[in-house]
Amino acid sequence: SCKVFFAKDPLKIVRAQGQYMFDEKGQKYLDCINNVAHVGHSHPYVIKAATKQMELLNTNSRFLHDNLVQYAQRLTATLPEKLSVCYFVNSGSEANDLALRLARQYHGHQDVITLE
Repeated sequence: SCKVFFAKDPLKIVRAQGQYMFDEKGQKYLDCINNVAHVGHSHPYVIKAATKQMELLNTNSRFLHDNLVQYAQRLTATLPEKLSVCYFVNSGSEANDLALRLARQYHGHQDVITLE
């Protein structure tokens, strides 16, 4: 059940810049599916910030750190009062799992409807 997106003629992407990805032959593709749509690939500001952070600490959010609290405060300051709690997770799968567990705890129901 785990397939390559392009099983018939798979793409071999070797680099990316901005909103584009390039295959081994230099063919350019507009990237509409990866998680970089906000700033693009290889954005200098993101690279600088990521490098600075990785020089200091490179881990996920399972450990306590002041930056998590500060980021949550900055984020919730831009949102309505009802959205005043942040949950930091590592992936979309973790986010979905947490959302299901919270909904089940709140409503007491186990049923789920999903769309394919």
